[in-house]
Amino acid sequence: MLIEAVRLVVTLAATAVGFSIGRGAPGWTEAATNPDTAAVVGALIGAGVGYVLGGLSGRLVRRSIDRVPAVVDRVSGAQMFAGAFGLVAGLLVGAVAAVPAIVLLPEVAGWSIGALLVIVLAAVGARAFVARSEDLLAAAGLANRRRPSREAEAPRHFVVDSSAAIDGRILDLARTGLLRGEVTIPGFVVDELQGIADSGQINRRRRGRRGLDVLEALAEAPGVRVAVDERTFPGHPEVDAKLLALAAELTATLVTTDHNLAQAAGLRGIEVLDPQAIGEALRSGPLAGDLVTLVIEKAGSEPGQGIGYLEDGTMVVVENAASAIGHTIDIEIAGALRTSIGRLLFAKRAA
Repeated sequence: MLIEAVRLVVTLAATAVGFSIGRGAPGWTEAATNPDTAAVVGALIGAGVGYVLGGLSGRLVRRSIDRVPAVVDRVSGAQMFAGAFGLVAGLLVGAVAAVPAIVLLPEVAGWSIGALLVIVLAAVGARAFVARSEDLLAAAGLANRRRPSREAEAPRHFVVDSSAAIDGRILDLARTGLLRGEVTIPGFVVDELQGIADSGQINRRRRGRRGLDVLEALAEAPGVRVAVDERTFPGHPEVDAKLLALAAELTATLVTTDHNLAQAAGLRGIEVLDPQAIGEALRSGPLAGDLVTLVIEKAGSEPGQGIGYLEDGTMVVVENAASAIGHTIDIEIAGALRTSIGRLLFAKRAA
């Protein structure tokens, strides 16, 4: 309906312009047996041109109107305020500029060109005032002048490793706004996590399910757009090599807690984000003397030792806990050691 309305207006205007031009053209009038013939021919030509241009103009107007809500959402109140002033200023300048066209040209052509000048200058004024809204409002005393900020950084791109998904702290980074942008999850990483989740070992099965749950929750985090990339990179048989190839191809930051993979990525010039290192830098975790409940999952390297893992994946070596494998016990943290693969805790059974 809108397109047809615009087409009708443009067609009528073009018909009037064609009629006026045809009636005022000496060559056409002299050649015609009837002086009105040139005017009729001009009107028909104008109607045809107006019908075509009207359809194009109608579609352009409809697309512009459809984009209004999205544009308004991106525009601040200050920009809208300044844009309104720019629109009024442009209308005034356009009205003054249209006077010569209206006076010197034929009636229909003069008014058409004058209207076009008003519309164009109004749009230019609004656009210019929006672009300089902060400076203009500050000059008018309606806002404080702010220092020019650095150009907004382009959205970052991340590729997630299975170790980062299992660790889970990538989800905390996303929820707090520290991780924003495009997040690519390789299909082979999803397959790897699914294989771990289907493992017969309880610990591996739990870690695999945790990784899948983290990736699912990551898709709902604010400011994060998650996509699964199904490229397989047949020329790279190892998962780590596939990850490096994908990160390099996408010019993305590799998110991993695998120390060796992070080193290999660094040597290839690939930026690395280690959620585990960030978490350890910001959180002290259990301290010496703290009591913790832990599931002993396997025997340690020394006789009598038991090994368990905290929720964040930190390994805990417990003395005299080999007999409690598969059971939940209370332990007391005795100390900690920072290694190349993360933080290692030592503990003893609580009294």
